[in-house]
Amino acid sequence: MKIKFTKMEGIGNDYVYIDSTKEDIRLTTDQIIRLSDRNFGVGGDGVIFIRKSTSGDFQMDMYNSDGSSSEMCGNGIRCVGKFIYDHGLTNNKSPKIETGKGVLTLQLSPDNQGKISLISVDMGEPILRPELIPVQWTSQDTILEQKITVSGKELSFSAVSMGNPHCIIYVENAESFPVRELGPMIEHLPIFPKRVNVEFVQKLGKDHLYQRTWERGSGETMACGTGACAVAVASHLNGITGRQVQIDLRGGTLFIDWKESGSVIMTGPAREVFTGEIEI
Repeated sequence: MKIKFTKMEGIGNDYVYIDSTKEDIRLTTDQIIRLSDRNFGVGGDGVIFIRKSTSGDFQMDMYNSDGSSSEMCGNGIRCVGKFIYDHGLTNNKSPKIETGKGVLTLQLSPDNQGKISLISVDMGEPILRPELIPVQWTSQDTILEQKITVSGKELSFSAVSMGNPHCIIYVENAESFPVRELGPMIEHLPIFPKRVNVEFVQKLGKDHLYQRTWERGSGETMACGTGACAVAVASHLNGITGRQVQIDLRGGTLFIDWKESGSVIMTGPAREVFTGEIEI
């Protein structure tokens, strides 16, 4: 079977996008792993199918590079917005996208060539209750700066869900921190029954942070949009930043605004890398 695909990235968080609005394309776990492979496939942090939706304008159906499904990806949904507009699937600049977190609204900003380059997403409200994140922890309303020990290191973590679970750890120097050693250990800790995405965060200045992410099912990625939203929420609750935060990641910069109303607004770029056809 041959399928057409588009490779896209949001500040380095790259996925293989498949338009399944006209033909209901379904792939096996092994096929998704193969497509995501950077040596034998197209290469990416996973595969995202764009499907028809009964509750929104389109559905984002997302899979990690290990073939496991994921509820949500902030960088991925911005690329979905660019794809559906640039490829003529819609002319709506405020499309609603069905995700594992629910239906989210995008704001698309065309450039002077009529292409989308900047997208804002209303990511909805953060989830803070431990049992809903989920985290198996003592009966607290929120998990902020709680102690865990990993590989002999005592770390403080905060937990937030943006539709997918995040563990936020503040460090003095994120670039030199052993992310690839400790990331997978934290991801698989028994207290996280659905595993967890791990953000290692360094304060750069007032309302300015640097983040590295170990993504559940994908390993370290260049960026994580839901992670940046979770970091912004945790940082405000911990008194580190205000509600508006600039977060630098290895692949670029996101701007996060946690509104007084509760919604988290994420703004950042999206880019199409190339299109092609591959035998599966």
